[in-house]
Amino acid sequence: MIKLLKHLKWYDYILSIIILGVTVFQVWLNMSLIERMGEIIGLIQAHSIGMPLGSGDLWNVGYKMILIALGICGCVILVTFLASTVSARFSKIIRSRIFEKVNSFSMEEMNKFSTASLITRSTNDVKQVEMTLFTTLRMAVTAPVMAAFAIGKIVGSSIELTWTTIGALGLMLMLVLFLFFVAVPKFTSIQKKTDKINNVTRENLTGIRVVRAYNAESEQEQKFEGVNEDLTKTNLFVNRMMSLLFPGMDLVMNGLSVAIYWIGAYLINIEALQYPTIVTFIQYAMHVLISFMLIALLFVLIPRGVVSAKRINEVLDTKSKICDGKGVNPEQKGCIEFKNVSFKYPDAEMCVLENISFKVNQGETIAFIGSTGSGKSTLINLIPRFFDVSEGQVLVDGEDVRDYKISELNDKLGYVPQKGYLFSGTVKSNMLFGKEDATDDEINQALKISQAEFVHTLEGDLEHEISQGGTNVSGGQRQRLSIARAVIKNPEIYIFDDSFSALDYKTDKELRKALNKYTKDATKIIVAQRVGTIIDADKIVVLDEGKMVGYGTHNELMETCDVYKEIANSQLGQKEGE
Repeated sequence: MIKLLKHLKWYDYILSIIILGVTVFQVWLNMSLIERMGEIIGLIQAHSIGMPLGSGDLWNVGYKMILIALGICGCVILVTFLASTVSARFSKIIRSRIFEKVNSFSMEEMNKFSTASLITRSTNDVKQVEMTLFTTLRMAVTAPVMAAFAIGKIVGSSIELTWTTIGALGLMLMLVLFLFFVAVPKFTSIQKKTDKINNVTRENLTGIRVVRAYNAESEQEQKFEGVNEDLTKTNLFVNRMMSLLFPGMDLVMNGLSVAIYWIGAYLINIEALQYPTIVTFIQYAMHVLISFMLIALLFVLIPRGVVSAKRINEVLDTKSKICDGKGVNPEQKGCIEFKNVSFKYPDAEMCVLENISFKVNQGETIAFIGSTGSGKSTLINLIPRFFDVSEGQVLVDGEDVRDYKISELNDKLGYVPQKGYLFSGTVKSNMLFGKEDATDDEINQALKISQAEFVHTLEGDLEHEISQGGTNVSGGQRQRLSIARAVIKNPEIYIFDDSFSALDYKTDKELRKALNKYTKDATKIIVAQRVGTIIDADKIVVLDEGKMVGYGTHNELMETCDVYKEIANSQLGQKEGE
């Protein structure tokens, strides 16, 4: 928790100091109010035994008590306002830090934390830390200061009543320690089980079409009920244990009041104590108990915040394996070369790619084809550094990609993923991902090249609302809009990861024709399942189980590569393939 506090701004520390000062003043006012109460009781007692009581005496003390009460009210409001300001601003900063950190993660770090867990850490855990900070600012200063003032007042008043108060404190501490050792360890379990329930919920919502298609609603409901029941049982256990805290403390406090009055009555009878002293002692004793109750409550609540803070720090302390390089000034443009590249996923034993070597120059088109699982997408993901190679080198414009600053490398690339993804917003806002200052004419040109002119038939044209993930347009439309987003960037190198799979043959052909004309000076890297998509490529790389088993043009591969020939014949027919 302390480690997270370094993210506070300097003015938040100033506000915290102000909270400390106001809290001390508030406690002093509380003690003063008790003293005034003792004065009133003393005046009344004096009057009851025949001493004269002036009409203004009670009013003078009463006015002071009203002013003190108003001062206490103002202090409480100010402290609450400042504490909520500091804690809310703190949670905003932490959420931003987590978001920035996650954006810097490579695929390896993303796989380390599940999406559901990252969401929980960014929301639920941050909220727990915020509440812990707010509670600490409100109580961590108030409780010890109040206890110090109150103890200073009661010590010396009556040894008998003081020992009675100490006994009540002992009972209270026993109750708190019991809850601390029984309930607190469950807080970590609650956060992990919250991760699980978020994961099941997200998985169900993401795969809702599959669930309905296979009538698997009941299975999903059972899965959800399992984790839901598990979380509920843990929460119930913790809440039931915590529910013992306040009734137990009420019992101790009321018992202490009875004990003080009982012992005080005896002391008054033997003329060892005065009644006003008894009344003020009870008030001071209650403040001592309340102070220790607040301290005990902090010891119960803070561990929950500490658990959440630890989970947040796990994210913030994780260093991305993909970091900025020293920076380069390449003399070439649009050139890509793989030199003896091998790759295996983290913690995997077998290589997914082995000894891959090829080179493509500016303006050329290189394509990758192979059976499912042959490593095509993995190979091209090494270019934008979604992963780094295990062996060998990936060169862009003659420089190792690991030497580039990530932003510089990304500026050279126009990446179209296998599954086109659109963000919530408008068609235009999605296109501006490619180029922030793109004009409507540039957007329209990109849409025309990518065969996405269907946009002009939609309500609002470029301002048509796109839902999260692009779920309100078809798969083929998403792919074409994703291609348009890359085209508008006008990069040196285009990477198409099976980006034409959802298109019919006619649209595919027209799109490639328009792309070849518009991007003739750019290098194009294409992963495809259809031979017809890559038949005109300058070079074709054939992959089989992570190995490069063919390299050349379509005609060359038909003569020299059995794997390619088999794929081509199965798609084009024996006659056309030859």
